[in-house]
Amino acid sequence: VCLRLAKLTAAVLLSRDVPVHLFSSFIPTPYVPYAVKKLGAAAGVMITASHNPKEDNGYKVYWCNGAQITSLHDKEILRCIEEQLEPWSASCWDVGLVDRCSLRTDPLTQINSCYMDELASLCFHRDLNSSSPLKFVHSSFHGVGHAFVQQAFRVFGFPPPIAVPEQKDPDPNFSSVRCPNPEEGESVLELSLLLAERENARVVLATDPDADRLAVAEKSDGCGWKVFTGNELAALLGWWMFFTWKENHSEPADARSIYMLATTVSSKILQAFARIEGFHFEETLPGFKWVGNRIHELSQTGSRVIFSFEESIGFLCGDTVLDKDGVSSAAVVAEMAAYLHNKHLSLSQQLHNIYQTYGYHLSKTSYVVCNDPPTIQRIFSRIRNFDGSGSYPKTCGGVQIVHVRDVTTGYDSSQPDLRSVLPVSRSSHMITFTLQNGIVATLRTSGTEPKIKYYTEFCAVPGQSEVSTLEEELRKVTAALVDEFLEPEKNNLIRRLV
Repeated sequence: VCLRLAKLTAAVLLSRDVPVHLFSSFIPTPYVPYAVKKLGAAAGVMITASHNPKEDNGYKVYWCNGAQITSLHDKEILRCIEEQLEPWSASCWDVGLVDRCSLRTDPLTQINSCYMDELASLCFHRDLNSSSPLKFVHSSFHGVGHAFVQQAFRVFGFPPPIAVPEQKDPDPNFSSVRCPNPEEGESVLELSLLLAERENARVVLATDPDADRLAVAEKSDGCGWKVFTGNELAALLGWWMFFTWKENHSEPADARSIYMLATTVSSKILQAFARIEGFHFEETLPGFKWVGNRIHELSQTGSRVIFSFEESIGFLCGDTVLDKDGVSSAAVVAEMAAYLHNKHLSLSQQLHNIYQTYGYHLSKTSYVVCNDPPTIQRIFSRIRNFDGSGSYPKTCGGVQIVHVRDVTTGYDSSQPDLRSVLPVSRSSHMITFTLQNGIVATLRTSGTEPKIKYYTEFCAVPGQSEVSTLEEELRKVTAALVDEFLEPEKNNLIRRLV
């Protein structure tokens, strides 16, 4: 179906004499924004449902800057659709144009070659990689990542990772997993972990079906497997990207020209890095489209973004692609793991070191499913009028709420003018509570799935190391956030299966 929709999109453009670069085979999603910039295209389209259910399909649009379109462009596209509900002519549906029109080219070889050449700029320890005894397992989750991750490993000097055979080839039915989303953790990584045990591999890498996101698990000494959350991986990758950048820039003043970015529902760990190390940190609205466009804006002023992430295992090392990229992230994680292994450190041990230096950042992220849109509206309306008309909740789990930010309405009680610094986003609900004990909690609706997502984080100061106490406080607030504000049983919400 993806191929047919891609050919149909190309045929519509070719029928109006617009030159089209149509890839001849499956590619990772980040190849499209990369190609838009590399080829100077006016726009890019990726047909993918990514990790969503097999019945779904998706149409992802990039603008000429190589970043996903934001609300100005999508409104204009919608207006054009509504004005032109009848196809121009029968030739619009003629997918045969794709094979016979001279305006159609296949950029696969050129783009793949250029991408891999530029990927080498993220590799700093090739000799160490080639001699590392570490073994890696990779699953492409029945998607497109296999061949590209294998190539990326070669670029970094590694032998190829051990592929999970049942999951290495594209399969639209996702036959071996109950859910094709590696973010779900150990329950969907079963085949990868079993193979890693058999092969004595310490690190498992899993790209999602369209290879723009990455999950990582590490074998712990004597206690099973540690599957890293997106926030934990971001702490490791953020540390690594700054560490390797610093190795190549001796002047501390240089740090003032570099940035790291994260979406607002993601961990604030990069903010803690920035505070101590002297570089810039910025937040964007949820969704990598905001990150990609901000990277582009900063590049216009001579600033460089060296790392960006969103908590849902979306990472971007460097700024070559203006979207999250599971292929490059897999190679970078492998190099980081090999470097640490050479220093007799695991990824988990280094994460602990990072928290010791910059402060523990403990987070919980999950969701409830709600298949009834009016119920979602009712839930958020109740929150906005919790203590009377226009009055938000004042406590959560017995802890006082000191600030409320509602991006949907543009309200932020922490600002002098009570207006949110982040752009207003009326298309979805998102409310953030800052509690007196330092916990930050957010409730938001998903843009692509029938879910209400929730995020909580405890940001401790460096030296505060009573982790079990912090975890218990975070657990209590998270449970109260869900039970008091979402009322799952009353509203027939389905809690996430862990």
